[in-house]
Formats: sequence, structure tokens, C-alpha cells
Amino acid sequence: MNTQQIAYYSLDELPVVAKQIIEFGKEYPIWLFEGSMGAGKTTLIKALCRHWQVSNHVQSPTFSIVNEYITQEDKTIYHFDFYRIKHEVEAMDMGVEEYFDSGNYCLVEWPSKISNLLPLSYLEVNIVVEADGKRVITLQKTQE
Repeated sequence: MNTQQIAYYSLDELPVVAKQIIEFGKEYPIWLFEGSMGAGKTTLIKALCRHWQVSNHVQSPTFSIVNEYITQEDKTIYHFDFYRIKHEVEAMDMGVEEYFDSGNYCLVEWPSKISNLLPLSYLEVNIVVEADGKRVITLQKTQE
């Protein structure tokens, strides 16, 4: 199965949602988070990092572009936010391809800003907020 949908209404449901996403996408190190501004991308990433037992503070790397987190098992997770970049060359200059090739989880917000630099295999996490406040996450495995 290459696609799965998960719906939730409350932040209280995020620990279960995070566990489901991790189980579905665990073999993919690159996770691309799509969704409108305020859809909950960073909030979901925080829940994922709690599940992975990240020991440092998780926040959006809006200005630094990338944050590095360490889990209690001493594994590294990279969190990217490409919202503020103007050109893909900025991501190339920071060595994004080396991060992607590291084998570590790379959680990428606003991946459309670097579409030409994305690897061929990844998990897409698309968050849609419906009128009643329900969030629907569509998970899509892409492998070429």
C-alpha cells in the first residue's frame, strides 16, 4: 500500500497520529510536509519528534532553515523549513543534498521551494484543514 489517510480533530490525537505515520513511512528517510500556512506541519513534526524521543527543543527552523535534533538513542533528525528561501541555490549552498544522503530522517517543510533538489524516494505528508477544523493527512510513498 503506497497511500494512507489519517484524520483527526484534536491535538490530543497527535501521539496516535504520529505513531501511525511513523509506522507507515519508517523505511523512508525523507519526509516532505505539504500544507497551507497554519495547517499544522510544525505541530505534527513536534509530535513525531516526541515519539522519537528527541531530547532537544523542537521548533520551526524558519530563519535557520535547518535544525538538528538528537534522539535519546543518539540518532540525528534534520528539520528543514524552506519557506523563506528565494532560489534553490540557497538550499544547494547549505548542502541540502548531503543531508538527504545522510540516511537520517529529514523532515522538510515547504519542499516545493526546492522541487528540483528532492530525492527520487520520499514520503509525502499532505495536511488539509477542512471547514469543520478536521485535519486530513494523506501519506504517499514515492519511489522511482
